[in-house]
Amino acid sequence: MADLRWYSIHSVWCDGRMDPRTLDPVQFDALREAANIGAAHAATALSQITNRRVMIEVPEVAVIPLEEVGSILGDPAVGVCAVIMEVYGKVSGRTLQVFPEATAARLTNVLLRTREPLLPSEFGLIERSALKEIGNILVAAYLNALSALTGETLTMSAPAFAYDMAGAILTTTYLNFGADDDYVFCVATRMTLDRGVDLPAFFLMIPDAPSLEGILQALRVA
Repeated sequence: MADLRWYSIHSVWCDGRMDPRTLDPVQFDALREAANIGAAHAATALSQITNRRVMIEVPEVAVIPLEEVGSILGDPAVGVCAVIMEVYGKVSGRTLQVFPEATAARLTNVLLRTREPLLPSEFGLIERSALKEIGNILVAAYLNALSALTGETLTMSAPAFAYDMAGAILTTTYLNFGADDDYVFCVATRMTLDRGVDLPAFFLMIPDAPSLEGILQALRVA
């Protein structure tokens, strides 16, 4: 799993907005705690629908520029699956739950109880729907934790599915995430099924400018 760069420099303002790079270790701890709470709730929900023991760890939480997100998703020539959702409310933006190919294949195999996992390039409607449901569970858990942190109610759109190379997943017209100067909340996760092989994944959220400021304000008083 690629290392995530931490941004915790001294307080600055950028174009009249608070710069997310100003978060100090205490504020990052608050963000990490929200991610861990979300991961715990997601693990419980996934355990219930798969009838398997699911554990989710959060080894890394970071705030990184949008332009650098591609570098953390792994080999740019390797395919990844993404579940994309819009977020509505006083905190709004877009989320992207990214699954490397091996993770996507294993998760759909477990959820659908098939004999052999299919590669994402072979996914049909059933496999895509299964992965969207898993992504929906993960995103909802993280957003509920963020909602508790900010005190704002968040709602989500129906999930959409995308499969592309890691280097292109954020640059396609379909995703069109935002401006070059946007920042991304990135949660790197590691799922384990029945104490088996670790399955890495990434939760990304790109809040719009007013929402980003609200989140940063919440972290500063957390």
